[in-house]
Amino acid sequence: MYADAVQQVIDELGRLPGIGPRSAQRLAFHLLESDPTDVERLTAAIVEMRSRVRFCTRCFNISEDDLCTICADTRREGSLLCVVEEPRDVVAVERTAEFRGRYHVLGGSISPIDGVGPEQLRIRELLARLEPEAVAEVILATNPNIEGEATAMYLARLLEPLGVEVTKIASGLPVGGDLEYADELTLGRALEGRRRLGGD
Repeated sequence: MYADAVQQVIDELGRLPGIGPRSAQRLAFHLLESDPTDVERLTAAIVEMRSRVRFCTRCFNISEDDLCTICADTRREGSLLCVVEEPRDVVAVERTAEFRGRYHVLGGSISPIDGVGPEQLRIRELLARLEPEAVAEVILATNPNIEGEATAMYLARLLEPLGVEVTKIASGLPVGGDLEYADELTLGRALEGRRRLGGD
């Protein structure tokens, strides 16, 4: 329907996560109508990102050096390790300004349907960090979905016999949410994680 060059851009944009056919079409036409210098700047930024960014050799967060800025920060608490699925989860936790330890990025979650087992994740690398870094507590911050829960349970079974404290981030209802819109899993988690109000 479109010129081959336009259709090729639509097809490539459509391969990006969260971009459907209509969004891909809108983006392609936006790029087509944009100032050529803006398009060149975007293209150069993507090429630059791909050439400079790699994974931290310790935690597998994204980095431009061997160690990411968090691993290189000597003020971080090395005995506290937060395990997340993807680098974007590190950003989410860091935004809270509540965590001062270090991270370990698994590179996904256990999902047999997608052919992802424990071997495909960076679990061996996690286990190898425990003793040399004197890790005392591992916080499992996997996503609150079936795959994330399965990954957390698998890791807890592996880690508990190794003498480290294993904790999991709390999950439940978001502030401002209505009970009637909560799914059963979320509401069940909120009930399990209930705490005493007032007093001791």
